[in-house]
Amino acid sequence: MKISPTSLSIKTLSMPVILLLATACGLSVANIYYVHPMLNVIAADLHMNIALAGSVITATQICYACGLLFLVPLGDLLPRRQLIIGQMLVSALCLLFVATASGSTSFWIGIGLIGGLAVVAQTIIAAAASMSAPQQRGQTIGFITSGIVIGILLARVLAGLLTDLAGWRSVYGCSAAALLLIVVLLYRYMPATPAPSTRPSYSQLVLSTLQLFRELPVLRVRALLAMLIFATFGTLWTALVFPLSTAPFYFSHSTIGLLGIAGLAGAVAASRAGVWADRGWAQRTSGIALALLVLSWVFMWNMYHSVWFLIVGIIVLDLAVQAVHVTSQSMILSARPQAESRLTGAYMVFYSIGSALGSLAATWVYARYGWNGVCWLGLSFSAGALLCWTLTRRMSRVPVSVVASSSTGHCKSTG
Repeated sequence: MKISPTSLSIKTLSMPVILLLATACGLSVANIYYVHPMLNVIAADLHMNIALAGSVITATQICYACGLLFLVPLGDLLPRRQLIIGQMLVSALCLLFVATASGSTSFWIGIGLIGGLAVVAQTIIAAAASMSAPQQRGQTIGFITSGIVIGILLARVLAGLLTDLAGWRSVYGCSAAALLLIVVLLYRYMPATPAPSTRPSYSQLVLSTLQLFRELPVLRVRALLAMLIFATFGTLWTALVFPLSTAPFYFSHSTIGLLGIAGLAGAVAASRAGVWADRGWAQRTSGIALALLVLSWVFMWNMYHSVWFLIVGIIVLDLAVQAVHVTSQSMILSARPQAESRLTGAYMVFYSIGSALGSLAATWVYARYGWNGVCWLGLSFSAGALLCWTLTRRMSRVPVSVVASSSTGHCKSTG
């Protein structure tokens, strides 16, 4: 029997399948972040120059951005199930290549490929959105995004533990084994996803990604918001290690890493924000979250009075960032359902730009102005995002449940 995209889109994904997809996303994105706590160990083992080793993270982000532009759009050209399984299989092979790297050149090649292939998480999100009932699309996106948040937060912890137990190579070896297991489970349980009915050439597909920015105001607005909120996110997590490792705190790196657990609140926010988006509250949720994002820096500004101010600030910031992130994805994927992969890739490029911008700026500002300067920087990014949302709220309004209107008799607005 021929499977049509329409028949697939009205089905509801089962919770076990959603959990599997969330796990696949978390493991894929975690591959980018394993290197952070191991960088000095890897540099010593592979005889890298310290300055060169530090740019590994930047190179990984560049490759990730390239993957967003050139790999994610393939999801609108090829059957997504096969594409996802194929990319994850290649990722596992690249992880094994890195685990057995004999020198810095082979490590650089492998880690770059891993960064580019990690964008499979965005293809999974687009596939899950297309296979979900419209009235549950936001909830599904939110749950899967929770898997990404957890993967990012736990990557550093797991990398540190495995490095202490069996060396840095074991981290990539274990990750490869985990991805191979996920590939088997996806092959067995992920629903079939047919190729799109229209088949443009690959070059047309990539160019059409740029055209989407011209055609969809919601994509332009939400991409700008993504850049600003993830610049805020990058500002915090890049600069935080410096004040906490000196007086009056003198925290160990393990203790600093554990503060990331407070960010698990973001996983909760991601799940709930998706539900609120499905109810037509995407814009309202975004506005409240952006106001909380500004407030979070007021708490963190006072961390020298008590570390609890910092912890509360981290929780509020991560709640806010993930809430805006999920509502943004829900809105843009509803704007042009037949271009879900391209929309996801176009949007996430600005996520990468924002993260890189925040990290670079935070290091420069802390060196000159200390923690107060970092708080001003984060507050500026956050206030800029809130102002952007306020000025563009009406122009970015889109229907969230377009397809659902045929069964409910009306469309929900994201106001």
